[in-house]
Amino acid sequence: MNHLPTIPPRFLVTKEAARFLALSARTLEKHRTYGTSPVYRKIGGRVVYALSDLQAWADKGLRYSTSEAGPDIVYPAKWGAVLESPLKQLEDMSEKA
Repeated sequence: MNHLPTIPPRFLVTKEAARFLALSARTLEKHRTYGTSPVYRKIGGRVVYALSDLQAWADKGLRYSTSEAGPDIVYPAKWGAVLESPLKQLEDMSEKA
């Protein structure tokens, strides 16, 4: 019998990564679209996430109190579209100047 502990996969596909973060796969895809997702890689045309990158992204939202403000915020995916628009407007304005 093999009593060696099972080693988790080094990379997770979107569905597995979403489960690790307690999100839906669609929410993680939206974060990726808006540029607010954890760091990911494309290997053979597939999007994969390293466990360490997922943990680092989740740690951005770490707080010890509800009143505590932090430098890093993990926004909901739907905010990505809202946040993207003002940034795009600033970029457009600087290009015109």
